Amino acid sequence: MQALHLLALDPVAETLADTHSYGFRKERCCADAIGQCFTALARQNCARWILDADIAACFDRIDHDWLLAHIPMNSRRLRQWLKAGYLQAGELHPTEEGAPQGGIISPVLAKRGGDTRSPINLALDGLQSRLTQKFSTNRPKGNASKVNLIRYADDFVITGNSKELLETQVKPLVEEFLAERGLTLSQEKTRITSIDEGFDFLSQNVRKYKDKLLIKPSKESVKSVCGKLREIVKSNKQSTAGNLIMRLNPLLRGWANYHRHVVSKRIFTQVDHALFLCLWQWAKRRHPNKNRRWIKDRYFERFEGNNWIFCGMVREAGKPKRPVRLVQMASTPIVRHVPIRQAANPYDPDWEIYFETRLGLKMTASLKGRRQLRALWREQEGICPVCNQKITLLTGWHNHHIVWRSHGGSDRSSNRVLLHPHCHRQLHSQGFTVTKPRPSPGVNEA
Repeated sequence: MQALHLLALDPVAETLADTHSYGFRKERCCADAIGQCFTALARQNCARWILDADIAACFDRIDHDWLLAHIPMNSRRLRQWLKAGYLQAGELHPTEEGAPQGGIISPVLAKRGGDTRSPINLALDGLQSRLTQKFSTNRPKGNASKVNLIRYADDFVITGNSKELLETQVKPLVEEFLAERGLTLSQEKTRITSIDEGFDFLSQNVRKYKDKLLIKPSKESVKSVCGKLREIVKSNKQSTAGNLIMRLNPLLRGWANYHRHVVSKRIFTQVDHALFLCLWQWAKRRHPNKNRRWIKDRYFERFEGNNWIFCGMVREAGKPKRPVRLVQMASTPIVRHVPIRQAANPYDPDWEIYFETRLGLKMTASLKGRRQLRALWREQEGICPVCNQKITLLTGWHNHHIVWRSHGGSDRSSNRVLLHPHCHRQLHSQGFTVTKPRPSPGVNEA
């Protein structure tokens, strides 16, 4: 019990749990894996068969001895973590094997030791190299096995050019690899399928339709989110429209943002329509003696060309009432995810320009980011602090961190300036430094 509390409050443990967190949120990591699926399966001469693997109770059965022998960290501290147990309903449960998913050790186990590329489960570390060693791509044209591993955490798929190859060679290799770590494949959930039949991966359905690969939200994911939305509406029969909207919007935003990198527009519209029907029944139940016109005017308004936007009023503590609207998932723009380069390291100064360029592109793609760019441009009066020349649309600009992120600098606007692209490259190549220019009197007021 004492070890559990001490480790939970240990700043070193907290630091290790947050290792490599910069730029690798769940949405981006899943989008990277889905992007790899598209790269491996979109071409006409790509692999036609997929081993959709599932590890049986990955975190519950992972071998402690293997972890102690292979994880690059202090073995004494790791042993304390593994054996600390977990509290549930005030009762301490020991962990003689595996690790509780969601416990303090889980973030460390879910990351590859010493690598910043992606949050890959340590139990699968080395599987790619073993597959590459056995199925080398340096073979005569037309005889390649087309074996590719695509993974996120403990979910992974392996492609191949034939069903027999996956059954007789790839699957036994994976089972042998996992057995060394005390893990096994789930025979019920592991299957070999054709790309024409499709498969579900990370709540997305990957399938080819007449040689065209389409990645869409899976039917199970759509069914799940619709069920959660209906449950929220049914459990808030007596709530006001504003409070109901405040409960629905986080789920709508989160699900739409997760699936906005694939072919989701039609499904977004279908989910919006299903939710509208549910809300219409909710409104009619509240006012059984009112006609449809009255209900429509009471709960729905026109916004951005749509006459049926569910709306209401909410009151926050110490603030006046304010209007709120229901999020429309169909209005979420479909933005193709640009994967982070495999070798990119946010803690390596050589990759500083790369991550700053990604940040600039991300800012221009959102309204909030464009506002930040405008504020930075006004703050320095549109002047590049390196060459003292105007920054315009023709010259372009780069986003530069005064104290580099790799050196511990923050991402706040107080640590950022806009530079010309050539000035930015010159500053990094020659080791110059730059200071944030002070705006002239009255600029902030303007």
